[in-house]
Amino acid sequence: MRSQDREEMRRIGFFRGVDDPEQVDAMLRGAFLQRFPAHVELIQTGEPADFLHVIVDGTVEMFSGHRDRETTLGVSGPGDSFILAAVLFDRPYLQSARALTAARILMVPAEAVRQAFAADAGFARSVAESLALAYRGLIMELKNQKLRSGLERLANWLLAHDAANGSKGRFDLPFDKKVLAARLGMAPEVLSRSFAALVPYEVVVQGPSVVIRDPAVLRKLAQPCTTIDGATL
Repeated sequence: MRSQDREEMRRIGFFRGVDDPEQVDAMLRGAFLQRFPAHVELIQTGEPADFLHVIVDGTVEMFSGHRDRETTLGVSGPGDSFILAAVLFDRPYLQSARALTAARILMVPAEAVRQAFAADAGFARSVAESLALAYRGLIMELKNQKLRSGLERLANWLLAHDAANGSKGRFDLPFDKKVLAARLGMAPEVLSRSFAALVPYEVVVQGPSVVIRDPAVLRKLAQPCTTIDGATL
């Protein structure tokens, strides 16, 4: 890794809680900073967790398959890491990952991460916080999938994405509709019907472009809940 890249990596959020700067140096010493084009598969289910991956730029889809079925489990962006639990426990990956867009990924050797976790209390706290947040996110997503209809999940996703982009009421989908359908737990044709069903709720979709003409009307359908959606809505 080039010296200027190493200096940039020292400032990323993943290393923010480390008490001893030497632990950051130790993790970066054997790390790789790689650029990947869109659609490249980064890890596969069942592979050993040799590296912790930290997204510096770009968007990554977490997915898994069984027999002839495949589903999206999540979408991650800059600052996110994957898959931390597998790295800490030295276990195989339970999911796969591929770049949805061109991405720059920091690959930190798993053994270096485990050594820093054991040696540095600040880093261990940060890792524990990250895992705790991931667990809470999993419970929220489980509730979202089991307690809402597909139309309600879509409505809440649209409101959340709009809020994350400044609540302008207008945005382009960040990935194709097939990925969004899998992310929301529905078939692509069901997503198409759900978009059509949102017309009475003042939502207009043309290709990747989404316009929410009256968020209050959509919110009445979505009924966002802080214990499912967090405090973003």
